Amino acid sequence: MKHIWLIIAASLLTVLLMTGCESGGIKEITLCEVTHSIFYAPQYVAINKGFFEEEGLKINLVNGGGADRVMTAVLSGQAEIGFSGPEACIYVYNEGKEDYSIVFAQLTKRDGSFLVGREPMPDFKWDDVRGKMIIGGRKGGVPEMTLEYVLKKNKIIPGRDVEIDTSIQFDLMGGAFLSGQGDFVTLFEPVASSFEREKAGYIVCSIGSESGEIPYTAYYAKKSYIEKNPDIIQAFTNAIYKGQQWVENHSDREVAEALQESFPDTDLELLETVVNRYKTQDTWNKTPVMKEEAFNRLQEVIKEAGELKEMAPFDKIVDNTFAENAIKK
Repeated sequence: MKHIWLIIAASLLTVLLMTGCESGGIKEITLCEVTHSIFYAPQYVAINKGFFEEEGLKINLVNGGGADRVMTAVLSGQAEIGFSGPEACIYVYNEGKEDYSIVFAQLTKRDGSFLVGREPMPDFKWDDVRGKMIIGGRKGGVPEMTLEYVLKKNKIIPGRDVEIDTSIQFDLMGGAFLSGQGDFVTLFEPVASSFEREKAGYIVCSIGSESGEIPYTAYYAKKSYIEKNPDIIQAFTNAIYKGQQWVENHSDREVAEALQESFPDTDLELLETVVNRYKTQDTWNKTPVMKEEAFNRLQEVIKEAGELKEMAPFDKIVDNTFAENAIKK
């Protein structure tokens, strides 16, 4: 009898080791990000400061290289959570997919790209792009549509007054500019500042400062995954909120130091410069909550770009429950 109980005990121990006990088990999830950029500083702070581990999660971070690829990874089950512009969720919902993706947390609230030219332009004005070509990113993506929105706002009509190259993949735009394509390119940090440091290009203006507040990047998962794993979604959102609060309440230098692990090839001074630039233009959400007004403004930008025929309902695409619970906690 004693031998039987030893076998049972050993079997139970094996199960616990394989699955992780509920009180102390760490669940590993794959997070597919649209690109790797200091623009997403609160996320990397949450990872590097151990906020996900505090919530019982281990993050396997992969770079999707574009919102369309991120959504593909989520819908195919290659990633549990996607991180990109929420327009990807709008497109999937409008296609009529039953198990569509739902946004549960927002990270950034304005465009994080900068218009980079081939020479210093301290007195840059939007008329300077007339007759030029801008490498703007994938057509239908938030970066390219926001660029169009800003151009039109300044009475520059894409296709008539300026050419926008939408044929180059998001993660290849910088390389294309270096190879001689285009007169201007929109780049995220730290690439934009790196170009400037190497005199390969010069930041002439901030697209985010020009465009105003929109829900630029957010976290989402399939509807079925959220329904089956609310505890994981809540834990993830809690960690993101901790990251947002930490960035908000610490100096540029401290944030830069916290980011070093995620950007080992970028020196501390450049990291601090970029953090300051993003903080100055009020880039990051202070909470993971997405506002309906901002969401509808995003849809107006997409509609104006000719990429949206029907507005998606906010209450179908966005679930703020987890974000609101994180704030209460």
